[in-house]
Amino acid sequence: MATLATNEASISLTLGGYSFKAEEITELLGLKPTAIMNGNTRPGDEKPATSSWEYSTEKVSDDDLDIFSMTNEFIKSLEPVKENLLTAIENYNLVPKIVVRMSIPMDKDIPFPELGFGSRTIKFLASIGAFIEIETEKH
Repeated sequence: MATLATNEASISLTLGGYSFKAEEITELLGLKPTAIMNGNTRPGDEKPATSSWEYSTEKVSDDDLDIFSMTNEFIKSLEPVKENLLTAIENYNLVPKIVVRMSIPMDKDIPFPELGFGSRTIKFLASIGAFIEIETEKH
């Protein structure tokens, strides 16, 4: 039996920078990352290696995805660590961003997900100096 296509999405906070140790960010925030990349600089490299630390939601599948609600709930989970997040951003010179990853079926009968951000999300992102990236793909 074939699986019907549906909208899928996840939300993540990514902290990027040059040659920091992701383990130190994990310890400071007390959050288990879903992905890390520790950059290594080799002699002769022209620019420093980039590192990243990512904390994500599970992928949600639903014909009626609501990105407003998903990001609001995700931000609620980050609010308790906001001060430590600001410390990490400042001490490690990190660039914070929220990434919304959406996979949208080509089936015209499945509605396009609600896509937007509420005031709680916008205020929080502004307070930590984060930007938003939206990644979409069709399936």
